[in-house]
Amino acid sequence: MFDIQAELKKLPDSPGVYLHKDRYGQIIYVGKAISLRKRVRQYFQSSKNQAPKVRSMVEHIAEFDYITCGSEMEALMLECNLIKQYEPKYNILLRDDKTYPYIKVTLGEKFPRILKTRRIVNDGSKYFGPYPDAGAVNTIIELLNDLYSLKRCSTAVFPVGFSPCLNYHIKRCRGICQGNVPKDEYMQGVEKAMDFLQGKNHELLDRLKERMEAASEALDFEEAARYRDYINDVNTLAEKQRVVLARPENLDIVLLSQGLSGAHAVLFTVREGKLSGRESFYLGEFSAESREEIVAEFIKQYYYANVMVPKEILVDRLPKDAALLEEWLGVQRGSKVSLTAPARGEKRALMDLVRKDVDQMLKDLDERTRRQLEKEQAVQLGLAQLLGEEKAADTHRIESYDISHLGGLDAVGAMVVFYDGKPLRKAYRRFRIKTVEGGNDDTGSMQEVLFRRFSRAREGDPSFSELPDLILMDGGIGQVHAAEAVLNALGYNDIPVAGLAKDDKHRTRALVFREEELPLKGRQELFAYCGTIQEEVHRFAIDYHHNLRGKSMSRSVLDGIPGIGEKRKMALLSEFGSVDAIKGATAYELSQAPGMNLKAAEEVVSYFARQDEENAKRTRPEVEIDDSVDYSAPGGIGRQVSLPAVDEDGVII
Repeated sequence: MFDIQAELKKLPDSPGVYLHKDRYGQIIYVGKAISLRKRVRQYFQSSKNQAPKVRSMVEHIAEFDYITCGSEMEALMLECNLIKQYEPKYNILLRDDKTYPYIKVTLGEKFPRILKTRRIVNDGSKYFGPYPDAGAVNTIIELLNDLYSLKRCSTAVFPVGFSPCLNYHIKRCRGICQGNVPKDEYMQGVEKAMDFLQGKNHELLDRLKERMEAASEALDFEEAARYRDYINDVNTLAEKQRVVLARPENLDIVLLSQGLSGAHAVLFTVREGKLSGRESFYLGEFSAESREEIVAEFIKQYYYANVMVPKEILVDRLPKDAALLEEWLGVQRGSKVSLTAPARGEKRALMDLVRKDVDQMLKDLDERTRRQLEKEQAVQLGLAQLLGEEKAADTHRIESYDISHLGGLDAVGAMVVFYDGKPLRKAYRRFRIKTVEGGNDDTGSMQEVLFRRFSRAREGDPSFSELPDLILMDGGIGQVHAAEAVLNALGYNDIPVAGLAKDDKHRTRALVFREEELPLKGRQELFAYCGTIQEEVHRFAIDYHHNLRGKSMSRSVLDGIPGIGEKRKMALLSEFGSVDAIKGATAYELSQAPGMNLKAAEEVVSYFARQDEENAKRTRPEVEIDDSVDYSAPGGIGRQVSLPAVDEDGVII
C-alpha cells in the first residue's frame, strides 16, 4: 500500500513534475515545481487556505509519482507534454466554446496550398485567423486559389507519367504535376496571398478590379459579376477587422472573466494593428486569488499547441513566473516574446476596449446558462418524483443502452453516458454481441452488454470503473427486470434502473421505476431530456452497426486463402458468380479464371476442404438449465446469457 507520509520524506529538493493519482491509478493532476519536496508537501498540510477545488483534489489523491528535471524550464515543458497526454481531471483543460476556423498555408510542402482548418499543428505551416465567419473563409480561399492559380490537390510527389486531375483539365490549375510551373513563380503567388491574409489587400483589390473591367469589356458579364462578388467579400472581411493600434503590430490579449456560466479565458488576436479574431475557452471554476496562476496555465496550454506565438502578449495581471513564461514562449516562437500588463497608454485603452466585448459575451452566455439551469431544475424535479429527492440530488451520471442489428446479423450494443445533463462522449462504449445466437434477441443481447460492462467494473478496469447513478433502459418493465437481474447477480443491486415505456404509436409516455409509472405528459423538460438520451443511444448504436456492417460486406471468405489477393478474388467472383459456385468448382475449372493458375486453384480447393472438416467437428455446446428457477418470473435472468454464481458477499464463485 502507498504510504503518502513516508513517500513525502523521499521527495528530492530539485525541479521536476509531480503526478497525483486516484485509487484507480488514474492521473488526476500534473504540476511542476522548483522544489518537488516543498511543493508536493503543501498539498498535504492544513487545508484552511486551500481553494475548494484543491481540497476536493487532495481528498482523491491515493498516491503520487514524480519526475526530476534539470531545470525549471525542462519541468515546464514536461508538464505541458503530460497535461496534453493525460488530460487530468483537476488541471485546467481548454474547452473551446466555439472552434473558429483558421486559414492554413502549407509552407512545409514544395508547392504550398491554402486551406481551411480548425486544428493548429507544428508542421511548418503558417496560420491566419481565427475567423468567426466560416463562410467568408471558404470564399477567401477559393478567391486566392483562383486568382493565383494555386495547387488544390494534396498530392506532394508527382512521378513521371502522373495523370493530372480534373482541375487541370477545366483550367483551374496550371499543371504543377506536369512540371508546367517554375517553383519561384509559384511562390510569388503564395507570398502575395499571404500578404493579403496579413491585411495588405490593396494590391489584390486592384487586380480584381482589373479583371472585372476586362471581363465587362469582353461582354462576359457572368465573369464580371463573379469578380464583383469577390471584391465585396474582400471589403467585408476588411470591415470586420477594426484598427486598434496606430502601428502595424502583432500581439495577443488574454483576459479572464467569470459569471453564472463559469470561468472563461478569452483570447483576442491583433494582426498588423487590426483586431482580427476572438476565441473563448471554458475553464470551469476558479477562485479570485488564483487568477495569475490560471493565466499562466492557460498560456502554457494554448501556446504549447499553437505555433502562432506573437511578439507580445497582453494580460490583466502578470503571473509570478512571468520571466520563465517569457523564456519558454521565446523558445516556442524562436525569438523574444514579451508578457505585458499595461497600466496606461494605447495598449491599456485596447485592453479596456476588449474588456467591454468580453463583458457583453459573458452577459449573453449567462442568459443562456440561466435558461439551461431552469431546464435542469425541471428535470431534477422529475427525477426527484421518480427516485426521491435525496437520490435525485446525487444523480449525476446516467447511462443508457441500446441494441442494433439487421435481421439478427452483426448485432451490436451501445452505451452512452450523460453527466450533469450533458453527453460525456469519452465515456461512450461499444460492444459486439458474442453469446446470443442469431443476434435477434434484444433482451438477451442487452443482458450480455450489461454483464460485460459491470464485470469489467468488478475487475477494476479503469475505463469502466465509474459507476452510474441511474441506468435508463429503452423499454418498459421487462427490460428493467432484465437489467436488474444482471446487476443483482454481480452485486450492483444498489444502482437504480428506470425504463422508458412507449405507447401504441411507439412514443415515450412514461418512466417506469420499481413497478410504478411516472407519466411524462405535462413534464416537458423531463420528456425532452429523456428523449435526447434515447436519440443519442439510438444514433450511437446505429452508427456502429452501419460501420460494422459496411466492413463485413466488403470482406469475403476468399480473403483468408493464401495466394488469393484482391484481383484474383474479383476475377473468381466475376467468373463463377458466387462463393458457393467457387466452392463447388474443381481445381482445373478455377485455374481457368483470369489471373489464376493451378497452384492458386488448388489452394482454394484445399481451403474449402479444411473448412468443411472443421465445421463437421463442431458441436453445439449444451446449455445447463436449472429446473428450480422460474425463468419467466419478473426479475428472472432468462436463458439469454450465462451469469456467474455468486456467494453471500457478491463474489463470483
